[in-house]
Amino acid sequence: MSTVLVVDDSQAVRQLLCELLQKGGLTVIEASNGIDAKAKIQAKTPDLVITDLIMPEMNGYELCRWIKSDPAAQKVPVLICSTKDQEFDRYWGMKQGADAYIAKPFQAGEMIKTVKQLLRR
Repeated sequence: MSTVLVVDDSQAVRQLLCELLQKGGLTVIEASNGIDAKAKIQAKTPDLVITDLIMPEMNGYELCRWIKSDPAAQKVPVLICSTKDQEFDRYWGMKQGADAYIAKPFQAGEMIKTVKQLLRR
């Protein structure tokens, strides 16, 4: 069973994503910011990271750059899920190494489809 790390400072968003992903048969772990996520990734590398961008301490762009530069984690796909929905935001997210970008509010079907595609890579 694949493990997904959900990183978002909103507890409501984390809960929504966790329920959706668990219904899809995935194991989910949570982090409330990039620093917490980094520690969890170093403890046990997940199969996928879904991260928000705007978070305290370490934002999603910084987390994505760290994941893609860390030899132990760089192959982990990163899906950015953010309210920042402008074309520039998507462009910048992909420049940081993200593998996919979904704007909030997201459709459950699109989220599951994207997660499954990223896990198949």
